[in-house]
Amino acid sequence: MRENKLGTWPIPKLLVNMSVPMMISFFIQALYNIVDSMFVAQISENALTAVSLAFPMQQVANAIAVGIGVGMSALVPHYIGLKKEKRANQVAHTGIFLNLCFAGLFIVLGALFAQKIYLVQTNVPEIVQGGTIYLRIVWCVGIGVFFCQYFEKMLVCTGNPLLAMISQASGALFNIVFDPLLIFGIGPFPQWGIAGAAIATVGGQLFSTCIGFFMNHHKNHWIHFQWSLIRFQPDVAKEIFRVGIPSMVTIGLNSATSFCVNMIILGYSTTATAVYGIWLKLQNFCCMPLFGLNNGMIPILSYNLAQDKKDRVKQTSQLAFRFALVLMVCVMIILEAFPQPFLQMYNASDHMLDIGIVALRICVASLPFASISLIRSTAMQALEHARYTLIVNILRQFLIIVPAFYLLSTLFHQLQYIWWAVPITEVICAYISIYYYRKMEKNLQL
Repeated sequence: MRENKLGTWPIPKLLVNMSVPMMISFFIQALYNIVDSMFVAQISENALTAVSLAFPMQQVANAIAVGIGVGMSALVPHYIGLKKEKRANQVAHTGIFLNLCFAGLFIVLGALFAQKIYLVQTNVPEIVQGGTIYLRIVWCVGIGVFFCQYFEKMLVCTGNPLLAMISQASGALFNIVFDPLLIFGIGPFPQWGIAGAAIATVGGQLFSTCIGFFMNHHKNHWIHFQWSLIRFQPDVAKEIFRVGIPSMVTIGLNSATSFCVNMIILGYSTTATAVYGIWLKLQNFCCMPLFGLNNGMIPILSYNLAQDKKDRVKQTSQLAFRFALVLMVCVMIILEAFPQPFLQMYNASDHMLDIGIVALRICVASLPFASISLIRSTAMQALEHARYTLIVNILRQFLIIVPAFYLLSTLFHQLQYIWWAVPITEVICAYISIYYYRKMEKNLQL
């Protein structure tokens, strides 16, 4: 039987090997998200607002895709660690079936509800029209969002993080290249404006999907594709959702939160909504190294728990925690000192700068506390305590932050005060995640 490096390599070397390629690929992906908004901002501020309002809706599909991928990426190395390769293959193929089903669902949602979602939020014609076009494309042609992440996680969880980096980075680079070409009609390409941004997005996802499938088919020695296994297996699906639901809730509730917060902020101005959209993308960008670290950490924890190597489990979790905290403190210091250049990348008007500088300086104070919640929650999820992760995620992504925005808006009626909802939420949830993590340690006798 082949020995897996997840159980033999020294933890520092293994964590670097598993995480750094994913950090790079996530960094490139996050860079695309920022560049995409920068190009859209050149069209108009309303176009930027339209894309900002679409972001929570895009994240709904992303939440399901990530949840299925995380469930698979925790279970596959677990079964490999137990020497049950056949079961690992069943998990991988059931996940493919689930992704196909949800991709079909979003085709229907995009066709029927894209415009209705915008009309609920605003009556500005340019925002409604541009946003409807953008959302309809990314939902109806969004099969790639499900499979690009799934095949990437399949590579990571079987010990091929470098190939996963190539797979994901290829799609992001496709987006970065084709965004300006399709938005502005450069060279032989048509000028499609906001529709061009959406087409570049789905094109990048599909390109990454093709690369990821090719890598898995030819280079993954643990998963062997068989068309007959791509079917619904209830017991396997139940396992995938049991592990993956906290990730779905994390991102899905983030979408609901963004929608609710946008409704509150729209009461002040559409510019404030654009600023909030910039913060979400900047936050996502800053946390990408942590997402890469989490992707590398999950299979290590899952495999070694199955092998009853608790010393390796504890060492992995503590090393990841320390790195994440130090990194986010450094990022916070940089952004506190230089918020204006990040806003100017989005062609910010003087009015947007007035709102945005105050907002960013308040919001970035939350980053070190967010790192605590992200790392501890992911560790609990990988170590068969997903229910604790679910509690933390529900509190962090909805039950604390939305009431905080609403209460601060109601009490002060001034835009500069409502941004404090972000750091208040992260501080509370950091302490809650630490409490549940220590409780899990006692349960597992780590």
